[in-house]
Order: sequence, then C-alpha cells, then structure tokens
Amino acid sequence: MEFNLLQYLTDSILSKDVNFVNAMFKLMLSMVLGALVGWERKQKGQVAGVRTFALISMGACLAMLLSIYVPQVYFNLKNGDPGRIAAQVVTGVGFLGGGAMIQQRGSVRGLTTAAGIWVVANIGLAVGFGMYAISVTATLFILVILSILERWENRAHIGQQSKVISMKIHTILGDVAPYRAIFARHHVRLQNYYVQLDYNRSETTVNFIILARNNSRFLTLFDELRKVQPTETITLSSEPTI
Repeated sequence: MEFNLLQYLTDSILSKDVNFVNAMFKLMLSMVLGALVGWERKQKGQVAGVRTFALISMGACLAMLLSIYVPQVYFNLKNGDPGRIAAQVVTGVGFLGGGAMIQQRGSVRGLTTAAGIWVVANIGLAVGFGMYAISVTATLFILVILSILERWENRAHIGQQSKVISMKIHTILGDVAPYRAIFARHHVRLQNYYVQLDYNRSETTVNFIILARNNSRFLTLFDELRKVQPTETITLSSEPTI
C-alpha cells in the first residue's frame, strides 16, 4: 500500500488522541492566533503585544494537551479529562489580565487588553481541544471588535471618557456661561464644575467635569478657554485638583 503523506498528516491533525503531529499543529496554530490579537494590541500602544499574547495562547493550548494526554497515556482513558488541568487556566490568566490594567489618577486603563488576554487564553484551550474552525472564527471576531467596533464608537460619539479641565484664573469668576458655550461648540459635554474662590488674591480655581472623546482637539479648546478671562494655567486630567 502506497504511503500517503497528506492523508497521514490530515488524520493525525484531526485525531482526538494527542500525538506529535497534532500537538505541534495545535501549538503553532494557537501561537499564530494569539500573535494576531497581540499585534492589534501593540498597534494601539499597549504593553502586552505579540509575544505576550502568543505565549498566553500557546500556554493555554499546552495545558489542554496535557489535560488530554496524561490520562490517555497513564490511565488508558482515550478521551482524557480535558477539564482537570485546563480549568486552572481560566482562573490563572486573571493574574496576567490584572497586570495589564494600569491605574492612573483615578482612571483605569488596559481593561480591553485584559479582556483580550482572557479570551485569547480560551482560544488556546479551544485549539488544544481540536476546535480549529471555532478558534479561527473567534480570533476574527476579536479583531473585528478591537478595530472596526472602535471606529464605530468614535464615529457614533460613544467612546467618550470623563475628563477634568482645571483652570486657574486671575479674577473672581462670576459666570460659567461663556465656558459652557465653548464646550458646546467643541461637542464637549459639561457635566459639572467645582469652584474655589480666593478673594484675597482675586483668583479662581475651577474644575470642569466633562465628557469628551480621546481624539478631541483639546489644544484648540484650551486656546479659546484662556481668552474668556485672564488665565494662568489649564490642566487636563482624570480627577479634580481642588
């Protein structure tokens, strides 16, 4: 009988039992899928990038392979127990997700990357179990969410974040209506404001709590704000300075 290499590789890859061929294929596929998501994250300037996501996906895949292989070889259970070792991956990967989140002056960054780490780990588990089509499809869905949906959020003005514009003014502020009008022209929503009046120095410190998109033209906005009253400083942050 003539040896058919392609048929041998296909049968080995699709086999439910763990063997060298399908193990190598699963590890490489999980690595590639994780790297794709990591590449997208790195493009957005996140610390966790191609290598991190590739390792997470491949590590989860390896955990699934071990879950199947150990009982298959040592306990003669052909189907293994995929949930024994792999179950710890979903919990353990939470530590990596926590490391991707950064707390900066009252705001938390990296939530999307942390969620991506968790999903990529599950993709690695799915590859290790042999769910190739579902793993590839899930990766495509992730890329759609991280890229296309982000653009839609920006266009639909959904991706607004709470910001604080702190101003130190060399006069006693009597009315915020001129500032409110400037915010409206720049499509920035004024939620609230806090004022500290110093009558001895004739100075006002005001914090405007606003909702704005990340791509808002803040420098142009600041230039208009400073012209309303004599202004010493303008600061953009995530929490009030009073």
